[in-house]
Amino acid sequence: MTTKQIIKRIIFAALTVTACSGLVVLLVAAIGRRNHELCKDYRITIQGAQKIRFINEKDINKLLNQGLNGRIKGEPIADFNLRKLEQLIKGNAWVKNANLYFDNREVLQISVEEREPVARIFTTAGKSFYIDNEGEKMPLSEMMSARVPVFTNFPDKKPLSTKDSILLNDIRKTSSFILNDSFWMAQTEQIDITEDRNFEMIPTIGNHIVKLGKGEDIDEKFHRLLIFYQQVLSKTSFDKYKTVDVQFAGQVIGSKAKMSKVDSMQLKKNIEKLLQEARKMQKDTVVLIPVNEKENMSIDGTTGLTTNSVEQTNSNPLKTATNAKPKIIDDKTGEKPRAVMPAKSNEP
Repeated sequence: MTTKQIIKRIIFAALTVTACSGLVVLLVAAIGRRNHELCKDYRITIQGAQKIRFINEKDINKLLNQGLNGRIKGEPIADFNLRKLEQLIKGNAWVKNANLYFDNREVLQISVEEREPVARIFTTAGKSFYIDNEGEKMPLSEMMSARVPVFTNFPDKKPLSTKDSILLNDIRKTSSFILNDSFWMAQTEQIDITEDRNFEMIPTIGNHIVKLGKGEDIDEKFHRLLIFYQQVLSKTSFDKYKTVDVQFAGQVIGSKAKMSKVDSMQLKKNIEKLLQEARKMQKDTVVLIPVNEKENMSIDGTTGLTTNSVEQTNSNPLKTATNAKPKIIDDKTGEKPRAVMPAKSNEP
């Protein structure tokens, strides 16, 4: 390297250091000047829940006044501990996240993300709470209630066991699916949790109980139930079966009950209204095997298996939770009959 090249590099380095030093000086000066500025105003923005607000600007104002002793406008920006204020706001059970900052007009921007409930849960002790889409618990609100799926018989324990946490996650997944489908929101009255931690749905229309099992593959289970509604119950009656079991892959098992004395024409209108949205979906094929009044029905697309069964009664499943566990058994083998929907054909 020549002497000339070395001199050029030294000059370049000196200019760079000078420029950086100048920037640092300007930055420090700007920060110092900003800290001496006064808060001119503040603005609250709440995001999250689309239809119902469980927390409003009044609630956020109350938290801000608590953290700042009621002094916001006209106070030096340097006196605001924004991180501390964020943590204070996040302490509210309905707040998912909070972000505070001053814009270039010295206005304090307060952005709050609200937790959105996806399910309401009743415990075995009669207590009630909401959970959001992350499974976080939230208390009830004195102002309003959320229209979300209801689950009953949740274990009343503190802290939650591993099994309880798994159950809570199954509730979250099941409820989120129902919330995103207007048909199932209309048809789901409540979901009861059995002693073995399975789900049983109490429908809005019909005196049957839908056995859903656990929370896995919940979309497929409701799809099988929809096909059963379309191809079977819409042509007979929603009161014809005591239980409809969709918890096993590729199976729908119906257990018959005594027919209630309901105006058949009105019931048919109710069913048609309930199914008008569902009929837009692609239909599948379900094979119905006729059985006698006191027999249970199983659907098997390959063997056509029909069996007698032992039945248990339930007084009013629309209003009360049930622990009844109807069984479908074969008189000869004692095995549970399979009810398999036939596979789709690839032929046109």
